[in-house]
Amino acid sequence: MNPKHMLAGVALAALCTTAQAAEIELTLSHWVPPVHALQPTGMVPWAEAIKQASNGRIEITIYPSSQLGAAPDHYDMARDGVVDIGFINPGYQPGRFPIIAAGEIPFTISNAKAGSRAFDEWYRQYAEKEMSDVYVCMVHLHDPGTLHAVKGPIQKPSDVSGKKIRPAHGTMARMISSLGATSVQVPAGESRDLLASGGADMTAGPWNSTYLFGLQDITKHHLDLPFYVTTFAFVMNKDKIDGLSPEDRKVIDDHCTPEWAEKMAAGWADHEAAGRQRNIDDGHTLYKPTPEEVQQWKDAAAPLQGEWKKAAAAKGIDADAAWTSLMDTLKKYDSVVN
Repeated sequence: MNPKHMLAGVALAALCTTAQAAEIELTLSHWVPPVHALQPTGMVPWAEAIKQASNGRIEITIYPSSQLGAAPDHYDMARDGVVDIGFINPGYQPGRFPIIAAGEIPFTISNAKAGSRAFDEWYRQYAEKEMSDVYVCMVHLHDPGTLHAVKGPIQKPSDVSGKKIRPAHGTMARMISSLGATSVQVPAGESRDLLASGGADMTAGPWNSTYLFGLQDITKHHLDLPFYVTTFAFVMNKDKIDGLSPEDRKVIDDHCTPEWAEKMAAGWADHEAAGRQRNIDDGHTLYKPTPEEVQQWKDAAAPLQGEWKKAAAAKGIDADAAWTSLMDTLKKYDSVVN
């Protein structure tokens, strides 16, 4: 056979092999709208980077808006193989994941960018203690959020007494209950219907969420205080990930890092931070607490640390050491609230 023809045959065979190897289809399911900044600035670049690093072998298809299941179900969906990758808010299932809930305590983490890198780095020590039945790819945060109300004032802790509030997670639910408010916990995507019907007087969220979820004509009063962050995670089905070739598994592992946690959070954080000025421009009322009132909010949140330590210790970790480690890691990345 002509050597040129032999080389051509080898090349054709290699192309066919590559085409077959490219049949690694992973589903990524989440519950926010596709226009949410997290998809175009975080999920899509991440999926594209994985495709490129695998030379096209790994393709990730994104399903937004709870197309494949309800928001609180996404951990179990990934665990059970309903989806390959699930985007979760652990706080939607209060008490189930007590260790990661450290990030939910108000006035703990100051920012979402370096803070996400720090929190991801810290949580990797403990993920197996409470999420052992999935592969925890990364955890991250949103930009510090606050309370958005139908009516004001909302400036000091006593202003929430007697109100119905949609909290961001279980930790916040406990805090507002201690202040005499009623917690009405639903996913963020259901907040407009809840507020419009009178089912809640306030909701928690980062600044631009009022526009993303169509609340700008309902919630025109805002607590002007970086109050809290919410923890999120991308978790993967273990059988799917363990079934990858060593080469493809390395690609996934290389994209499940603290550095990628910060990249995932960065675009969303910028988008949310810009929402504060947007609310001002639209004539909304922002209530800026005095230093004394800020301290009242911090005092109200203080018992949550002790509650967290008790719940985390029940998972078999040294909670005091874990909290010290969290603070040290946040300080290393200049992300601790002073």
